[in-house]
Amino acid sequence: MTEGRATPLTWDVTRILLAVLALGGLIAASFWVLRPFLPALIWATMIVVATWPAMRAAQRRLAGRRALAVALMTVAMLLIVIAPIAVAIVVVVDHADEVVEWSKGVVVGAASGPPVWVSGLPLVGKRLAGEWGKLAGGQPEDIAAQIGPYLRAIGAWIVFKAGSLGLLLLDLVLTVIIAAILYAHGELVADGVRAFARRLAGDAGDQVVILSGQAIRAVALGIVVTALVQSVIGGIGLAITGVPYPVLLTAVMFLLAVAQIGAGPVLFGAVIWLYWRDQTLWAIVMLVWSVITVSFDNVLR
Repeated sequence: MTEGRATPLTWDVTRILLAVLALGGLIAASFWVLRPFLPALIWATMIVVATWPAMRAAQRRLAGRRALAVALMTVAMLLIVIAPIAVAIVVVVDHADEVVEWSKGVVVGAASGPPVWVSGLPLVGKRLAGEWGKLAGGQPEDIAAQIGPYLRAIGAWIVFKAGSLGLLLLDLVLTVIIAAILYAHGELVADGVRAFARRLAGDAGDQVVILSGQAIRAVALGIVVTALVQSVIGGIGLAITGVPYPVLLTAVMFLLAVAQIGAGPVLFGAVIWLYWRDQTLWAIVMLVWSVITVSFDNVLR
């Protein structure tokens, strides 16, 4: 063996190492480019895998026309995801005057002192009522000086959430678009994924892909059924206790439950609203109803 000359083994190791580094760099660069689209891609994949049997059933009923089935599923996604948001925006715009009047009433009510039920809150009730009374009895300049920092913080939070809402809407639109593409070419994508899995781990890799799809369908079915039951029961409670816009709030609860946030924010917000309106009896009823509704999440799963 001649010194200073690379052996075939050394050359093979170097070539393999360079190939692995190049491949790793390409994968990292691909993920960096796709990073803004990954949430929408993941959500769209899960939705398509979970609803693929429904799409195939729709295709059979439409005489095997895939384009019509894809259009039907896409419209259904738009109605479920985007329609409640659009309805919420329309309702807010239509009732803007009522919101302004309600805001004025809240300010006037807050300036007149705390409601009776505030002092009855456990642990913090008396202290909160005392501080509220001091604030209500002060001069306007003193009140402005005390609440000014909080208002600035609230304004910054609203601006931040508005930006987050815009990104969320963009992700929703991308999710619908990617899902439509996957619906149209689902078999081709599935064959590619299964072929890649077989190259990695043989038949075991193929079985892992199949089991993953079945697991996604089972989990999605549990989430959707739980969200539907929770939102319907919660909506009945909202209608019984006289909370306004129960249908819209039911749609919001369904979306929150599907997103794994739960119906709690809407239900307990309704409880606070009823207490604020001095409807103590209905607030207690709504509180009990809310606890029962939220607990259905553990029972149904």
